[in-house]
Amino acid sequence: MNRRVRTAALTVATAMALSAALAAPAVAAGPVAAPGDHDATRRAVRAAVADGVPGVTVTVRRGHGTWAATAGVGNLETGKPRSARDHYRIASVTKTFVATVVLQLEAEGRLSLDDTVEKWLPGVVRGNGHDGRRITVRQLLNHTSGIFDYLEDPGFQQTYMTAEGFLKHRFDEAAPEDMLAIAMKNEPYSEPGASFAYSNTNYLLAARVVERVTGHDYGDEIDRRIIGPLHLTSTSVPTTRATLPRPSGRAYSKLARTDRGPTYDVTELNPRLAYGSGQMVSSSADLTRFLTALLRGRLLPPEQLKEMRSTVESSRETSRYGLGLVDRELSCGVHVWGHDGGIYGSNSDAVTTEDGRHSLAVNFNGDWSGSTDAIIEAEFCGR
Repeated sequence: MNRRVRTAALTVATAMALSAALAAPAVAAGPVAAPGDHDATRRAVRAAVADGVPGVTVTVRRGHGTWAATAGVGNLETGKPRSARDHYRIASVTKTFVATVVLQLEAEGRLSLDDTVEKWLPGVVRGNGHDGRRITVRQLLNHTSGIFDYLEDPGFQQTYMTAEGFLKHRFDEAAPEDMLAIAMKNEPYSEPGASFAYSNTNYLLAARVVERVTGHDYGDEIDRRIIGPLHLTSTSVPTTRATLPRPSGRAYSKLARTDRGPTYDVTELNPRLAYGSGQMVSSSADLTRFLTALLRGRLLPPEQLKEMRSTVESSRETSRYGLGLVDRELSCGVHVWGHDGGIYGSNSDAVTTEDGRHSLAVNFNGDWSGSTDAIIEAEFCGR
């Protein structure tokens, strides 16, 4: 999922512990094996905690070296700091993994980006103006399909995105077809190919296409094609496992469109609701390894990597969207490629330069404040 979505309120003691953490956030940095000055990045990490993020973990890969830093806490009750090795939910960064598998299948001649959705998922995209016969796989991957985002459905939001709804339904085992049915109840955003409109439904469908083509769960294909070959030991596509692997911090949310009010521990949830749009778990070190390998051509042939980097205008003035990969122009003119992701209690961002030689991944364990953009600007622009 790529939405900033917001078990009990903090106790007075916990609130005092948080206040202390915000007043003087502890920053732990690993050995600096990579060239470059990370002082601006350190300051940006501290600023995120001062802005209200409980804890931050960031890893930078440059050349053959890595640098990592943490700030704030991973657990508001105990005050335990965040770890550079923390596992966390990466939400929509999952989309880059799914798109990579689809492009690998194209390289193998098993599908075409110009195939219709109907070819692989007959009768699935129908209703209220949706028509899979007019939508291509490419349009799923670059969000020009016009398909309605099931996260925007008022009923879904009431059930899963309010405090009362989340606490009641956090462990629900809804099938992807249930999410698709919700999307199909609503009208499309536009005609296929007419414009960009970010929709998590697109990647739920892309994951289903992978499954139809291969005969395997899309998560198994990600594991076999990406996680295993790159030795991403902290990365997984959990099925219905509600807990995070260790080490990990807790994840916190306001469960409301505000930065005030009670703070909820939302660490445990059923990630299968997000499916191919945001189901995965990883770490900052693994995400930098993945993006480095992807942009340096270790996962895709040149033709498919070029397709992935073929972009359309997005909803953000300074970025363009490719096939599960965002091209972001920073204030200093540097372009970085990657994806961000937000899910209950977790905001993440992972980017790399076009040559894959300078990568960064960052995670906040709170979803109501702070800016991952500021940390990226600090690392790549020095401010």
